[in-house]
Amino acid sequence: MDAAAARYVSREAEDESPIRVLAHAVSVIVPALDEGAHIAQQLREIDAVLRSSGWAFEIIVVDDGSTDDTAAAALAEGVRVLRNRRNRGYGAALKRGIAAAAHDWILIIDADGTYPAAAIPRLLELADTHEMVVGARITANRSIPLARRPAKWFLTQLASYLAERRLPDLNSGLRLIRRELVLRYLHLLPPGFSFTTTITLAASCDDHEVAYVPIDYHARKGQSKIRPGHAYDFLLLVLRITVFFNPLRVFIPLGLLMATLGMAKFIYDLTLQNISESALLGLLGALVVWAVGLLADQNARIARRP
Repeated sequence: MDAAAARYVSREAEDESPIRVLAHAVSVIVPALDEGAHIAQQLREIDAVLRSSGWAFEIIVVDDGSTDDTAAAALAEGVRVLRNRRNRGYGAALKRGIAAAAHDWILIIDADGTYPAAAIPRLLELADTHEMVVGARITANRSIPLARRPAKWFLTQLASYLAERRLPDLNSGLRLIRRELVLRYLHLLPPGFSFTTTITLAASCDDHEVAYVPIDYHARKGQSKIRPGHAYDFLLLVLRITVFFNPLRVFIPLGLLMATLGMAKFIYDLTLQNISESALLGLLGALVVWAVGLLADQNARIARRP
């Protein structure tokens, strides 16, 4: 592992029960939608890298309702292909592939050539000491459209604050995950693009061992499936998952904001010798928000109790 990768490996306190070492065998899940023109090259690169890795492996392509020859192109490369009759979503495709996987390690990678297959061995190197290893798009060689960078930066900073640990890349589509970790949070994982965001937040908020390995990110081949409206969906998801795992990180600052505004209005009203309802509502609202936060925190602890 190089020095750049080492900087982003989680340095959490050691657990009393060490992580169980799994066999070096991995199921590669490749979700694909209308990637017939590009998928063959990506599959060849994945196969070549894994053949030289020393790991046993299988490659599963999940054709998520493609209207082109994606499935035929994948079959021609000798990999296993699962076909959805209709487009069910990125997360649904991943979940179907994971359910069909033969191995305890799951590696997900896109079919469009954006994530370099050459980075896979660096993720595999950290397998024995982590439950998830994420290819983080934080190097200088990353082709993220400029229009997406502000929203991506904001969501990453917000998620890092709420999760109480640095999350260099919230929704990277290249990652190595223990199957048991996926199954633990399967009920939370959505069928859409938010699959990777959800598993990142769930694992981080629940204090699992997660490592981030810096990788390059190439320009996409073909048309992107991400739409501007997905940024709003990601924002709601970040808040929802955080409230599920660590509600006080949301409710305490929100209540503090209301209390500050209410107190400021109260002080202003004193100068006018006329106490307004809005000042009292702000202060009472803060108490209500804090009370709800404490109840949510109690419920979260009960729900997650073994």
